[in-house]
Amino acid sequence: MKKVYVLFSGGKDSSLSALLLKNLGYDVELVTVNFKILDTYRYAQETADILKMPHHVEFLDREIVERAVEIILRDGYPARGIQYLHRRVIETLADKYKVIADGIRRDDRVPRLSHSEIQSIEMKKNIEYINPLIGFGHRTVKYLVDRYFILSQGESEHILKSDYESEIRALIRAKGKDPRDYFPKHTQSRVIGLKKGEITWALQDHWGKS
Repeated sequence: MKKVYVLFSGGKDSSLSALLLKNLGYDVELVTVNFKILDTYRYAQETADILKMPHHVEFLDREIVERAVEIILRDGYPARGIQYLHRRVIETLADKYKVIADGIRRDDRVPRLSHSEIQSIEMKKNIEYINPLIGFGHRTVKYLVDRYFILSQGESEHILKSDYESEIRALIRAKGKDPRDYFPKHTQSRVIGLKKGEITWALQDHWGKS
């Protein structure tokens, strides 16, 4: 069985990605990236326990997120900085893992690597990089998420999550700036439970072996 490491924030997209790969026969391990600014990875650990999937934290060089924040402050908006950070994360993890996946969807603009960037990383690092949700639009993802997961949802500034944004916001505050001046208001979510009646059929074989 091929092992895949899924970049995991505890949110609905990375959780759905992990679920799909599990049911396609991959040996899934969840990986949360952290830069030792906040201990937000614990929220992803809680969701991983709910999903009954192995999980660990990769502590990466703080210079990566510092550089991303510099780009965001200079631009006045987060897109390029988050894109830079995501690419560096993939490149760094590719030195360690041979199959990497994430929860990027068809409608996502950031973070999202271009086709040429993916090809370049795969060739240089001799890895596989998988986007299980890349063909799924908003409605399809919503249908699947509503079917399988119980969510905690709220404005991004307040929801407890383990994604890049939390530590980026913390660094912006540390520099005496208000993150709300750089990030548009948006809603985010975290998986806090499973709708057992719907999901049992999908994972019972795997859970029975765990």
